[in-house]
Amino acid sequence: MIALAQALYSTLTPKTTLFSLAKTLSTCLWTLILCSNCTNSTAPVLPSLSQAESAWVGQQIFRNECNLKIQCLTSWNSAENFPSLGIGHFIWFQAEQKEVFVESFPALMSFYQVQGQTIPAWISALPNMDSPWPNRDDFQRDQDSSRMNELREFLLNTQATQVEFIVDRMRQSLPMLARSADNPEAITQLFIELAASQKPTGMYALIDYVNFKGEGTNPQERYNGQGWGLLQVLEHLQANRTAGPLLPQFTASASAVLEKRVENSPPQRNEAQWLPGWNKRLTTYFATPEH
Repeated sequence: MIALAQALYSTLTPKTTLFSLAKTLSTCLWTLILCSNCTNSTAPVLPSLSQAESAWVGQQIFRNECNLKIQCLTSWNSAENFPSLGIGHFIWFQAEQKEVFVESFPALMSFYQVQGQTIPAWISALPNMDSPWPNRDDFQRDQDSSRMNELREFLLNTQATQVEFIVDRMRQSLPMLARSADNPEAITQLFIELAASQKPTGMYALIDYVNFKGEGTNPQERYNGQGWGLLQVLEHLQANRTAGPLLPQFTASASAVLEKRVENSPPQRNEAQWLPGWNKRLTTYFATPEH
């Protein structure tokens, strides 16, 4: 808690706006949730991951996002208004930038600090932990700069911490899902059953999807009132489940939810271009680690 308070204090400046303060408080609250080891004793126990299994999950996510390419650790998609960084493509907003999506990079940086790890000094020095690039062109021009090279090197060498952050986010998502679900008991049971399926593949499917498309509990992450996160996938699976293996049905539900997202998305985003890649990613939920 002290380390988290120090991380919060270090971001404040005389020019801190109410919007920036709210963003900082939100980031630190999320980090506090992720870093908390004091969970409810009655909370369901999910399968643990060995060091080798965690490393495999990290490699799968890095492959999904970047095809294991180091340069991709600092990316800005031409169809988006923000950069995506690290093996999980954590997104980073400028000061007072409002988006339909949930920002995650500042929370990752706070997670490092709470873990006692030093983040790049130029990031620590940023007012309110806001992205310093005003647009994609400026970001692209900065690709070979010393600070960008330092950031890529840092992200490459601290993959284990990023995996821990992503895994913790998935574990902490279950209470959020239960609070938002129409049938919390059924969603909780389905989540637990998925997590235990074909270990560690079931855990990987949940971990990756939460990192990929979010929990689905944020009311802002909607197109035409419909979300596309893990909650929506589980509810679709609950309504359409049949006899047979669970993971293929989870994948089919995820695909259906993402197709509906594309259908509801603003035409100018041309999200249909991403659907084949999204569906390819979903097929990795059948993958198994090599021993």
